[in-house]
Amino acid sequence: MRNFLSDKVTGLKPSGIRKFFDIVTEMKDAISLGVGEPDFDTPWFIRDEGIFSLERGRTFYTSNAGLKDLRNEISNYIKRTQNIEYNPDSEVIVTVGGSEAIDIGLRAVINPGDEVIIPQPSYVSYEPCAILADAKPVIVDLKAENEFRLTADELLGAVSDKTKVLILPFPNNPTGAIMEREDLEKIAEIAIKKDILVMSDEIYSALTYKGEHVSIAAIDGMKERTILINGFSKSYAMTGWRLGYACGPKEIIAQMTKIHQFAIMCAPTTSQYAAVEALKKGDEEVEKMRKSYNQRRRFLMNAFKEMGLECFEPHGAFYVFPCIKEFNMSSEEFATRLLMEEKVAVVPGTAFGDCGEGFLRISYAYSIENLKEAISRIQKFVERLRS
Repeated sequence: MRNFLSDKVTGLKPSGIRKFFDIVTEMKDAISLGVGEPDFDTPWFIRDEGIFSLERGRTFYTSNAGLKDLRNEISNYIKRTQNIEYNPDSEVIVTVGGSEAIDIGLRAVINPGDEVIIPQPSYVSYEPCAILADAKPVIVDLKAENEFRLTADELLGAVSDKTKVLILPFPNNPTGAIMEREDLEKIAEIAIKKDILVMSDEIYSALTYKGEHVSIAAIDGMKERTILINGFSKSYAMTGWRLGYACGPKEIIAQMTKIHQFAIMCAPTTSQYAAVEALKKGDEEVEKMRKSYNQRRRFLMNAFKEMGLECFEPHGAFYVFPCIKEFNMSSEEFATRLLMEEKVAVVPGTAFGDCGEGFLRISYAYSIENLKEAISRIQKFVERLRS
């Protein structure tokens, strides 16, 4: 019998995040700091709206692009937070999480052989989605000395006559790095000069701790060459509701909607009704969560300082990315030993790209109590390694 599997798909590496998660679920008294999922429940008023939509029998398909009310609220939200105007009828699509938006966004614009620039360390889906879209991924290794920001020189060094898309993953998973307006202006200048489309993944935009988040789409000349991606998972603690969205030029959104139409039909109706309420009334709840995350961030940074573990200060998302190069072992080995010896699960930096070697991703989307216990165990482990 012939091999029925796709060479392209079998050649993809599985996610490096889930390996440690799967182990820790079977380990008694283990603490996991590995999964990027808020420890908050979805706020009650959002859940209530989802329940109410079911009680009223709103279990039908919505339009392919999403509920009109939701697209209106997304447009209002982007205008309110970024001062960017999107037409809800033609420039907004509701997707099954931000991940689907990344996938269909790339598929809508890529021709075989086009190059997609992907700064790493970054979210694990970018490179596989580019490959599945028949693009050639071009990796830019971000550096700790630059606070894991993408510099203009790094971008220019990666651009070729085949470059079509730059993925801009900020605030960043796994590093927690951000890009400020002056950084983005330099990137925008290159994108315009070299005629590059930017896919700006802003799923953590509400979770910033240094000024206000700025979208590259807000910079002059960039709205028409940017696909802005966001969603509800991180900022509203709605991971399981599976809801995201993309905003962009109507020509691109139309093609994304076509793919979405054939592959998905529409995002979950219950989730969409709940998301309308999230955008209308959720600012206060988001701010409470942001303040809590910021408290945990400061706690971890102080704890790393006390134990002498090098870590640049992240200003976004809910991750820290400490350096463990002093121990002369791979990130995989360090994470494995930490799990087996101290029952603390973290993610090797290499899960997010080869340049993540020598680093760990630690999520602080966990209670202070869990973080304190985990830090105590990590400190014991580090002290043994140094002795």
